[in-house]
Amino acid sequence: MRTILFLCTGNSARSIMAEAYMNHAGRERWRAYSAGSRPAGAPNPFAIETLKSQDIPAGSSPRAKSWDEFSGSAAPVMDVVVTVCDNAAGETCPIWPTQNGRAPEQRHWSFPDPAAATGSDTDKRAAFEEVFTAIKARIDAFLSDDYNHARQ
Repeated sequence: MRTILFLCTGNSARSIMAEAYMNHAGRERWRAYSAGSRPAGAPNPFAIETLKSQDIPAGSSPRAKSWDEFSGSAAPVMDVVVTVCDNAAGETCPIWPTQNGRAPEQRHWSFPDPAAATGSDTDKRAAFEEVFTAIKARIDAFLSDDYNHARQ
């Protein structure tokens, strides 16, 4: 089982949705986690609602986590670390535990912050759905590439 960590500043929306979707769609080969550089108090309710509307389990008790949880010696070793917001991509990340001296592959996938959406609840839901659709497409492409490489 390979591991992947999705990072965002607040770990309340994009990274939470990416973690849940990857654990759903990639469950045969991947275990996903998420964290933030400055985690919010809790996941954004619209993120959880969006996952439920897509029949994606959000886990028994999703929470906003600090990326420090994944940098210590007791942390799971990551194969891939993906920043999903531009703010987190520009920050200095912790040193991630290595496997056989190999640091995790790092990627950046930029998605707009749906938590910054304004307007009615309907407008906010639409923003979350749009970002989730983009995250889903990116993860589906990643999983397809991973599957094709594994078969070679």
